[in-house]
Amino acid sequence: MRSKRLFPWVPYVPVSSATRIPLIANGTVDLECGSTTNNADRARQVAFTNAHFLTASRYVSKKSSGIKTIDDMNGKSVVSVAGSTNLKQLLEVNTQRGLGINVIVAKDSPEGFLMVQTDRAVAFVMDDILLAGLIASAKDGGTYVISDDAFSKPEPYGIMLRHGDLAFKAVADKATAALYTSPAMQALYDKWFMRPISASGLDLNYPMPSVIRKAFAHPSDSGDPASYAN
Repeated sequence: MRSKRLFPWVPYVPVSSATRIPLIANGTVDLECGSTTNNADRARQVAFTNAHFLTASRYVSKKSSGIKTIDDMNGKSVVSVAGSTNLKQLLEVNTQRGLGINVIVAKDSPEGFLMVQTDRAVAFVMDDILLAGLIASAKDGGTYVISDDAFSKPEPYGIMLRHGDLAFKAVADKATAALYTSPAMQALYDKWFMRPISASGLDLNYPMPSVIRKAFAHPSDSGDPASYAN
C-alpha cells in the first residue's frame, strides 16, 4: 500500500494473494481493491462489485528463450504466484496437454518476474497488465516479451466485499457505476495507463481495450468472461 493515502482516515490493511479472501471473509477487511479476478469459485466465498478492469492470463519470457507458445514450455520450469487464478490455469493446462512443466510457486509477482530475470524459470504466468508493469519498471525491459498465447479469455477484476451485506454492496455498486459511466473515467484511465506516473516515471502506454470500454459503459458484477465479450 502506498504511504501517501488519498483518504488518511481510512485504515489500510496490506493483503497478499493468499490472505485477501480470508481477510474479507472474516471481517478484517471491508473492501479489497486490487487485481483480484471475479470468478465462480471466489463468488462462493466473497461478493464482488462492478468490474474495474479486464485482463487475460499470459506469460512473460525473455525474447532469447525461444518460447513462442504455451506448448513450447514442454518440460521447462515455469513460475506463477501462490493463490492466484493464473497458477490454477497453468496447472490445469499442464495436466490437460501433458506438457510436463515444472511448476514453481512464487510468493508474489516481483519474485515470479525475478525468477525469469535470473533464468530460474523460462516464463512467468500472470495477468497481462501486471506483466506490462513489471517490464516497464525493469532496467532491461526490452529483453522481455508478453505472449500473444493466453491461458484464459479476458477476465474481470472486481473489488471484493463480504457476502450477505446487501446494503453495503448496493452502495459500492452505485458508486462504481457512477464513476465508470462518467467522462471522468477516461481521464482517470489515461492518467495511470497512458502517461508517466509522476511518483515513479513508469509509463505503461496501455490504451484502453474495447472490452474494457464496453465494461465501463455497462457496469456489471458478473464473473463470467463471456458476458464481457465484444
